[in-house]
Amino acid sequence: MKTNRLFGILYLLLSQGMMTAGELADYFEVSVRTIYRDIDALSELNIPVYMSKGKNGGIGLLAHYRLDKTLLNEQEQDLILFSLQQTSGLTSEKSELHEKLQHFFARYEPSWFEADFSIWGHSSSHQAYFTMIKEAILSHRILRFLYVNAKGEQTWRQVEPLKLYFRHNAWYLFAYDQDKADYRLFKIMRMQQMEITAQSFIRQMPSNWQFDQKTINSISLVFKIDPIMAYRVYDEFDPSQITILEDGTFLVHATYPEGEWVYGNILSYGEHLEVLEPVAVRQEIGHRLEKSLKKYL
Repeated sequence: MKTNRLFGILYLLLSQGMMTAGELADYFEVSVRTIYRDIDALSELNIPVYMSKGKNGGIGLLAHYRLDKTLLNEQEQDLILFSLQQTSGLTSEKSELHEKLQHFFARYEPSWFEADFSIWGHSSSHQAYFTMIKEAILSHRILRFLYVNAKGEQTWRQVEPLKLYFRHNAWYLFAYDQDKADYRLFKIMRMQQMEITAQSFIRQMPSNWQFDQKTINSISLVFKIDPIMAYRVYDEFDPSQITILEDGTFLVHATYPEGEWVYGNILSYGEHLEVLEPVAVRQEIGHRLEKSLKKYL
């Protein structure tokens, strides 16, 4: 991991120019002290890295330095290329960087892995948000966007972006909400009219924060699903959550993050799903079906 980080620091300095130890520490999710040790290690490899003090100071490379690919063995080169390939679906920058490094390393093996995180039916602006969020995190700039919560309410948010997460089949931004004066998770697909402001911030990612089941309010449900929906059952649930009954019906135990979308997902099964537990969700589904039925009678 250290070798990969040293290469990453080197590449960032080549592409970005001067960077502070704090910016590098945030990017690689390590301490500033670790970055200083990495800089010492690069110096020991006779790489002309230097540090300057002052308002516009930081860490940089002497002009006209060129990267020597022999610093990395073939296994390390493959690991870097694979890591970029995994996330190339997020931004075009990652794809371009992957292609450049593939040529630089002279590694032309056919690609065996592809990840596309785009969502059908959504505008390309949401793909651009990933690039904007990355830029805001690395430059410590405040983001402003219109956010739609689970109740459909729209509010303008001004946040200090800290980290991107992919969880529960969705992308989230972990940030400090200046209006709420607290840390919040924002679902990327609910963001609109995003812009990077000229305001900067110095807040760092909390060292004790973890994205786990407690971070998002969740709800446990029990379904009975008809055999005709087998393709969805196996697509959407882990085998450990599924029990096949004698008549071929699926008994499913699942945990979902709370939100209006839960009801939409349940109703998308039509007549082929029955909610057994909890009773409150079963009753709410019944009420919604009654209201819907009145529109057709």
